Amino acid sequence: MIGKYVFIHESAWVDDGATVGDGTRIWHFVHVSPTSVIGAGCSLGQNVYVGDNVVIGDRVKIQNNVSVFDGVTIEDDVFCGPSMVFTNVYNPRSAIERKQEFRKTLVRRGASLGANCTIICGATIGKFAFVGAGTVVNKDVPDYALVVGVPGKQIGWMSEYGEQLSLPLTGTGQATCANTGDIYRLENGRVVRS
Repeated sequence: MIGKYVFIHESAWVDDGATVGDGTRIWHFVHVSPTSVIGAGCSLGQNVYVGDNVVIGDRVKIQNNVSVFDGVTIEDDVFCGPSMVFTNVYNPRSAIERKQEFRKTLVRRGASLGANCTIICGATIGKFAFVGAGTVVNKDVPDYALVVGVPGKQIGWMSEYGEQLSLPLTGTGQATCANTGDIYRLENGRVVRS
């Protein structure tokens, strides 16, 4: 089902059975598989692939050269940077079919996944988390966490606006986003917005 005011470039291929929400833009050489669901107001850049059984929320931006494989769920307002990578098999071998072993990946609302980062299947990326460019994520990322490196390591906390917060990694604390004035509290290893 294709919603209202959807733009699909003539070089893109949206299979019958796919759902595309209102106002979504699908650019050059994109392929959307038949059982995928894409929300409203999304943008899929050049050369994006959306596999079967993928769910993409509203206002998601997927930049060029990203493949969203079977088993990936992306909630609303997520940013997927250019050439970032999702996987769905933990230990692939060419000669051994492991489709029955696909691990699910969840990207929570508002998260940002930097250019060329890799998300190893089975991980959950917390809401408003920020994964730096080139990072390899091989375990869950907490809400509001800033993660960088190979393998990914948490180095801080981010506001919903996308600014680093002056909070310790552990313990307790409080910080204010310089751009919005929103207050964030660190309690029991979790950041919450007041």
